[in-house]
Amino acid sequence: MSYIEQSLGQGERIVARAHFHWWYSMKAWLALIFLGPLLIGIWIFVAMMVRKWTTEIGVTTHRFVEKEGLFSLKTFEVALPNIEGVSVTQSFWGRVLGYGHLRIEGTGVDHVDLPTIGDPIAFRAAIESAKSGVGTAKPA
Repeated sequence: MSYIEQSLGQGERIVARAHFHWWYSMKAWLALIFLGPLLIGIWIFVAMMVRKWTTEIGVTTHRFVEKEGLFSLKTFEVALPNIEGVSVTQSFWGRVLGYGHLRIEGTGVDHVDLPTIGDPIAFRAAIESAKSGVGTAKPA
């Protein structure tokens, strides 16, 4: 069972989850292939893949949650009413291939920057739908 599922409160449900885009894994593999013989490529590959395997990103009917960590746990949770803004950043290739980054700003929290996720616009829409209480957002 995932961290987000374990931490759900009474009457709370998951609205959407964000997933790393395949381009994130491709960058890790490219580092391994081209820099592997220098050992730095192996380090980059392992660090990126461990981050991918141990990170959960989701929005529930009550909050935004990002959990990361393998041996230790680090979470960023922002109640939906406290989210002031969500900005999407996509490069040219991000627009073409469907990946990007989100920055979530809220009261009491400086900001949360998400890694390369697939379909960031749909995930942003899911956050906005959850904030408005619609709760019918399509999972990302």
